[in-house]
Amino acid sequence: MKKVLSLLLIALLALSLFAACGSGGTDDPGEEPGAELQKIVVGATPAPHAEILAVVKELLVEEGYELVIQEFVDYVQPNLALDSGDIDANYFQHRLYLDQFNVENETELTALVDVHYEPFGIYAGKTASLDDLADGAQIAVPNDTTNEARALLLLEAQGLIKLKENIGLEATINDITENPKNLKIVEIEAAQLARSLSDVDLAVINGNYAIDAGLNVGTDALAIEDASSPTIMTYYSNVLAVKVGDEGREDLQALADALLSPEVKDFIESTYEGAVVPMF
Repeated sequence: MKKVLSLLLIALLALSLFAACGSGGTDDPGEEPGAELQKIVVGATPAPHAEILAVVKELLVEEGYELVIQEFVDYVQPNLALDSGDIDANYFQHRLYLDQFNVENETELTALVDVHYEPFGIYAGKTASLDDLADGAQIAVPNDTTNEARALLLLEAQGLIKLKENIGLEATINDITENPKNLKIVEIEAAQLARSLSDVDLAVINGNYAIDAGLNVGTDALAIEDASSPTIMTYYSNVLAVKVGDEGREDLQALADALLSPEVKDFIESTYEGAVVPMF
């Protein structure tokens, strides 16, 4: 009797194992059960770059990638992290800054695609308008080379100062030739400009840091750049940057395609009201 019961138990176990093996047939034959998404680590400043990448993250899941967004609050560390291989790409800077960074730091980073443009604006601090500027008023500008020139050119376009002829994107405060109101140009790290508004009369603020501070170039700025200028569109488009040699990587190409998707364009246009302008 014991022998019969043992044989019955063995038979039942065999049937259970067979049924369990057969139950796997419901999986999609093209999918590997439990396959992990391939990670892409991208460095970005919080707004608008990390916000835009949050949209991209959802799109990339469908392509088999997990986008990891690593936020930075300055303009130096994201490039150093990319150069060292700690991240796969970054999205925070315009072309001119990237080129200048490569020269100054002997890095080999390159733009993969142009994504958007952020207009520079002049914002009110202690003085409410350009016409109300008093003699000796203080105006804060970014202290990095490429963005300082951009700020000075915007001030010149408003008739507040005059720069050396044809100095263009190499302008510094030393290139001011006329300053009828004896304005004091204060150089401040770009990330600190919005926080310094209460201490100065006006500030020229980068688009992303203005957005971080709740400022909108379309409604809050006293003056903005001429977006139709060839110089602006050529040098100041924000790019997805990668290491030289990585341009052909399949994962980074997928990231680039997602950044230039209709979904991202719709998000930019509906969210930023002109403070971020798609380049595609």
